[in-house]
Amino acid sequence: MTPSTSTFTTRLSDAAKVIETSLEALLSDKAAPGEIARPPRLMAAMRHAALGGGKRLRPFLAIEAARLFGVEGQGPLRTGCAVELLHCYSLVHDDLPSMDDDDLRRGRPTVHKAYDEATAILAGDALQTLAFEVLADPATASDPAIRSDLVLGLARASGLGGMVGGQLLDLTAEGRYGAAHIGEADVRLLQMMKTGAILTFSVEAGAILGEADAAARRTLVEYGRSLGAAFQVADDILDREASAEALGKRTGKDQEKGKATLVDLLGMDGARRECRQLVEQAQAALDGFGPRAQTLREAVRFVVERQV
Repeated sequence: MTPSTSTFTTRLSDAAKVIETSLEALLSDKAAPGEIARPPRLMAAMRHAALGGGKRLRPFLAIEAARLFGVEGQGPLRTGCAVELLHCYSLVHDDLPSMDDDDLRRGRPTVHKAYDEATAILAGDALQTLAFEVLADPATASDPAIRSDLVLGLARASGLGGMVGGQLLDLTAEGRYGAAHIGEADVRLLQMMKTGAILTFSVEAGAILGEADAAARRTLVEYGRSLGAAFQVADDILDREASAEALGKRTGKDQEKGKATLVDLLGMDGARRECRQLVEQAQAALDGFGPRAQTLREAVRFVVERQV
């Protein structure tokens, strides 16, 4: 591990601890103003889904992107937590028997296994709506235009034209709706929507909080898209090479279902070349920010070099 990498991983770990504390507060049993009550079983399932696991990469990206524009504190932290809540909801629903039917997530039983399927669905629903509640709260940003922009951005990234639409394409690629003929362009589109859209918004959220100009915001979107694509290719490689114990989840699912990935279409060497090219694209997109974007440059290398 190089000194630069060591500094980055320490920074990521430190941020994860702060994010965990904030998520714990958001997921407490105490009803918030305007709420009637928080059912204990529902809260326990939500905490099972959201706490005690993951590197918190998405909120970290939001925090670091906002820092480029001199914005720190509760705004970026709460925005990052909102993205993480949304991400955790997607994992809960992705693991359901009707979707990927997984028993293990982050080294623990999935929510529908730890509780039951109905509770898992409701926990996912509640995590999703809480994410938007956090963004819409004046505690996240005093300017209502900023809050509105954040809500709109996360809705688009997570909805029919983003993550949810990508999940439907993923099911289609498995042959759920008849024979599937999936080519390279189809795989890239699926991954851009299912995985890349939320990662891209995580970065763009920092620009929104920083009231960045249109050019800077486009630059961060370009960076986020390259990072998201690199993340997914690296994930496909890990799925082939790492053990379920190391990853904390079942591996080899795509192969079992006969679903093509870029590893299948490009070969392992081609997939590795793709990762290197995407790293270069993402880092080049940040050239205009100079040294202050170094953490984001290291983030994209981190996502392709991680072992778990």
